Amino acid sequence: MKIRTITTGISLESPTDSARIQQAAQFNTQAQQELETQGYEVQTTRISTQSFEQYLPGYTLFEILDNLQKLEEICQALNLDFFNIGHAKTPELISVIPAILKRTEKIFCSSTIGNLQDGINFESLQASAQTIHRISTETVNGFGNFRFCAAANCPPGIPFFPASYHQGESAFSIGLECADLLTEAFSKSRSLIEAETNLTEIYAEHLIKLEAITSKLAQEFQIFYQGIDASLAPSLDKTNSIAYAYEQLGLGKFGHSGTLAISALITRVIKKISVKLCGYSGLMLPVCEDIGLAKRASEGTYNLTDLLLYSSVCGCGLDTVPLPGNISVEQIEAILLDVASLAIKLDKPLSARLFPIPGKQAGEMTEFNSPYLVECKIFNPQPSRNPSR
Repeated sequence: MKIRTITTGISLESPTDSARIQQAAQFNTQAQQELETQGYEVQTTRISTQSFEQYLPGYTLFEILDNLQKLEEICQALNLDFFNIGHAKTPELISVIPAILKRTEKIFCSSTIGNLQDGINFESLQASAQTIHRISTETVNGFGNFRFCAAANCPPGIPFFPASYHQGESAFSIGLECADLLTEAFSKSRSLIEAETNLTEIYAEHLIKLEAITSKLAQEFQIFYQGIDASLAPSLDKTNSIAYAYEQLGLGKFGHSGTLAISALITRVIKKISVKLCGYSGLMLPVCEDIGLAKRASEGTYNLTDLLLYSSVCGCGLDTVPLPGNISVEQIEAILLDVASLAIKLDKPLSARLFPIPGKQAGEMTEFNSPYLVECKIFNPQPSRNPSR
């Protein structure tokens, strides 16, 4: 099991509050060193803030961009690669995001499109669809959408980006990368019952040990510990694909019948581990971050609608889903409506990180050339159904 991220949340008084940012960066470094001493590989450390509208109140577009470019310079000076400025709630602020991402490299952010208390925010949802479309045309190869998502019913304290945002006193949380645990558990299982037992034992052993270390860190550095986002997140490692782990249980390829049941099993295990959980704490199925998921998507064993179905019993929604460059704003809006409706109906955090690829059609291959993503055939946003016979 690897640590995908140590994420520290802070509340800024201004975007140039470099002292507080530096303090968070120092804690991240110390926490990383301690976890590595304990034998863990820590892939990234990250900093997340409250919504940027709170430290840029009433600013004009030019003032927002100017201040966030100064924040980017602070990140560069401190060698920070992942910095999240929180979420935007209003259509006016959401519409600024393409310009922010175009002018920065290290800044991530999200929009809020609904929650359980208030329902779907249709104006913000429409603005988010427009923003995804604009980012795809206004950033190189549309890759700016890697740093943006539309989020529904997402709480503060999620360690994973781009949905992460913070509220209150400084705090930290841990995000995992643990497809290897799934592979280990399922490789020696001959039934779903045995798979659940094996995964529970393996997961509990690792998470309880990790929490003992993180709780000690919280006490030592006098910082609030929000918990572990125990989401089963994938790896780019070819030997530890989530999709391939599913297939070890003998129910066919990922996307075939049984995929929903296995997804529910995994989430059930995560929710019953006796550690402090935070964030999504479910199953993540980011299409372009797992070689097996990308391969099965390219083979057509599952589609966009299937991913939404799996989200009803597990993970974080739609993540790193490649879409054709000519997708309309209305089609993106429809996808976000489904995600928000599901999140609110089931009272669970879901988000959508969608990748319209400029100049590419459904069925063509992506050309990310990115260390963070694997190549995949582009999804059809409206997959056809075979007529009944």
